[in-house]
Amino acid sequence: MARTIRVAAAQMGATQLADPREATLNRMIALLEAAASKQATLVVFPELAFTTFFPRWLLNDHQLKAFFEREMPNPGVQHLFDRARELGVGFYVGFAELTESGQRFNSSIIVQPDGSLLGRYRKIHLPGSVEPRPGERFQQLEKRYFDYGDLGFPAFRASSAWQNGILGMMICNDRRWPEAWRVLGLQGVELVCVGYNSAAYDPNGGSGESAELRTFHSKLAVQSNAYMNATWAVAVAKAGNEDGAGLIGGSCIVSPDGLIVAEAATLGDEVIVADCDLDQCRQGKEKMFNFAQHRRPQHYGLIVETVGIVEPKGRAGH
Repeated sequence: MARTIRVAAAQMGATQLADPREATLNRMIALLEAAASKQATLVVFPELAFTTFFPRWLLNDHQLKAFFEREMPNPGVQHLFDRARELGVGFYVGFAELTESGQRFNSSIIVQPDGSLLGRYRKIHLPGSVEPRPGERFQQLEKRYFDYGDLGFPAFRASSAWQNGILGMMICNDRRWPEAWRVLGLQGVELVCVGYNSAAYDPNGGSGESAELRTFHSKLAVQSNAYMNATWAVAVAKAGNEDGAGLIGGSCIVSPDGLIVAEAATLGDEVIVADCDLDQCRQGKEKMFNFAQHRRPQHYGLIVETVGIVEPKGRAGH
């Protein structure tokens, strides 16, 4: 018997700096309800879903406070959690987390259909810089505003509402790093939720990357890694023109064969749905990517022993 979860990717259009929290929350609830009307039981929202993508600006500590959540849920977002539980729908959502000790993380959680928390993740691969780049209109200051995630890449065993599946999380730039996927793959992950806010231009400066190329790279990273770890993947954008800065779309649901089975067609609020049979992961996990049979970790040391590139030395006399 198939172990199928109907999953919805809830792509969001741009959220402007001036948009009230209530208006953004109402959009998210509308997406949740649209997904529920399509019989989805898991809805995946983007990274930093409740706010604009604030790391594009240089902000002081007082300005930053408005973007961070001290607890999750909290009164400002409780209606989303309540409505999800009423509908019997669970969800993944990204947000900026401020801990009791004052640490700041780019975080995500998965909430099950009964309202219970399945797990929490804190983004590890932070892009951008600590200091702003001179002369640039928009910055990428995640390294300034967030601490590096301290929870690793945990996988979580879901309840029977989601077929006792093994779920994992990533946030945005994490999806570009195969190490993240493999750590989840080594825990038998069957469905990976990824929210992102990816610029439609080169966020590190220059003109070498177009929106089309960045969208292609986004899909390529998800498709290739879903295939190499025999897992379903749901990658969901906040897209469009946000306070004058473009964000790519390309939200998609990808099968364990690396095929896109559903894809967003716009840069706005949009729900796409797919039936994800978790048993479809078995083909890859038991054959081509049977890790127990084929992995040779004794030869992979360089991956965890170095950060930057270490070039081979030339031959004597050359």
